[in-house]
Amino acid sequence: PTAMERARFSRPAFAAPYAADLAASALNASMDSWDQAPAASELEAAVTRTLAAEVYPHGPDPDALVTTGGTESNQLGLLLARERHGSVQVVCGAGAHHSVHRAAWLLGLPEPVTVPSGVLDPAALDEALTDLSGPLLVVATAGTTDTGRIDPLPEIADLCERHGAELHIDAAYGGPLLFSAERRGKLAGLDRAHSVTLDLHKLGWQPVAAGLLAVPDRAHLAPLGHTADYLNADDDTEAGLPDLLGRSLRTTRRPDILKIAVTLRALGRTGLGALVDRTCATARLLADLIEKTPRLELYERPTLSTV
Repeated sequence: PTAMERARFSRPAFAAPYAADLAASALNASMDSWDQAPAASELEAAVTRTLAAEVYPHGPDPDALVTTGGTESNQLGLLLARERHGSVQVVCGAGAHHSVHRAAWLLGLPEPVTVPSGVLDPAALDEALTDLSGPLLVVATAGTTDTGRIDPLPEIADLCERHGAELHIDAAYGGPLLFSAERRGKLAGLDRAHSVTLDLHKLGWQPVAAGLLAVPDRAHLAPLGHTADYLNADDDTEAGLPDLLGRSLRTTRRPDILKIAVTLRALGRTGLGALVDRTCATARLLADLIEKTPRLELYERPTLSTV
């Protein structure tokens, strides 16, 4: 490795998110309102817009919300779809995260239609969408929890356009492939979703919580708009300061964006991409060793880091 690479993978760089997490706890700022956490609010706005632009490089006005993880992000994705249409029928694959079914239950939506396959099979999905009526929301997965499989996102996006269905992609696990020049092609089609779940506590090496929900246009977040007199002072609103209650389902929340920002500053795209590549390459090496060991059986070749 070069001197720069050694610096990227130095112990201080790896310790950065944990030091930032400690600082966030010590400062104890609450993201209820801008005046309680002005610096953290500005930092959150900058970092979420930057990360959303990675997901939606051609989006009209990309933005992202900070969440507690994939479960909350998926719930928000379904909530926004429901608010656009009044109700939606969710369609997902058998490998979808359990939070998709839980979110449908919490939001009073019909039980999701599950397409039984290891990855979301386009032919089976086409048949399911043909048989269904009303507003439809397809949930695809980029990195299933058990095996790390990635659904065929471009084909699924094509089917959604053909059937007039919306698309939410749960990329909680696989999303950080965006940092890798070598592997980001595996996420082709991600930018065609109406919303995308990310969770950087997986391949982003963050302490929990480090979830995000990205959308191509911040106008899509309007249904979450909410104010309270004791948190949203008129002079702050008139000055154009953000009403943070419209940025989360939570009221009191920590400035979790600080550790993500510090990691991005310490490692950069190159450092994070190299970590993703090294981890995935190690998974492939382990799979090779398993295949060469008679007493072991490989379930399947790794897509991400799961063996």
